[in-house]
This record gives sequence, C-alpha cells and structure tokens, in this order.
Amino acid sequence: MTVRIHIQDGTPPYEQVRAQIAEQARSGELPVGYRLPTVRGLAETLGLAANTVAKAYRALEADGVIETRGRNGTVVAAAGAAAEREVAAAAAVFAERARRLGVGEEAAMAAVRDALRAAFQ
Repeated sequence: MTVRIHIQDGTPPYEQVRAQIAEQARSGELPVGYRLPTVRGLAETLGLAANTVAKAYRALEADGVIETRGRNGTVVAAAGAAAEREVAAAAAVFAERARRLGVGEEAAMAAVRDALRAAFQ
C-alpha cells in the first residue's frame, strides 16, 4: 500500500488518505482481505495525527471499502459488492419516490441519465 500526502495540494490530508486507499482497493492493487496498517501506525508513517487517519478510515468504512474486525484489524472489504448493493438500494428509493410523485418511467430514466452524465463528466 502506498499513500503520499501532498500538503501544497490544498486537499485535506484525511481526504487524500481516503481517496488513495479507495482507489487502490477499487483497482485491485489492495486485494479483498488485505490488512491495512493500524490508525496509529499509518499516522506515524505519514506524519499525520491519528485522528486524521481515523477520520479517513471511518469514511472508508462508511463507503464499504474497508471493514474493521476488532482485534483482527482493518481489512479491505469486497468493495465492489458493497458498492453495487448501495447503488441498488439508492435506485430502489429513487424509483419509489418517482412513482409516488407521479413521474412516469421515461421521465424518471431521463432524470437518472442526466444526473449520471453530470456526475461522470
């Protein structure tokens, strides 16, 4: 695992840690089950406060990228599966809301396409 902090970047250090670990997990560079360093260990290595790394780990766990297994440490989760489940749940909520609002299927799909285009450009 490689994490580099660029202070002059302007991006908060916890966000840099979060983004780099997330990308490495998604790309497969960090395989499912890979044991991450402890919060204190990574903080010391990077020259950051432990709370900064803890914040990044909490965000990663909330996103389903990592999971904490108590005394067994923190490992890379099956991020793809967790992300797909979360997206499916969000889609179900959206579909139900669109139905309740009386929006037709075509209009709802158009809204989704527009939102996806905007998000991925």
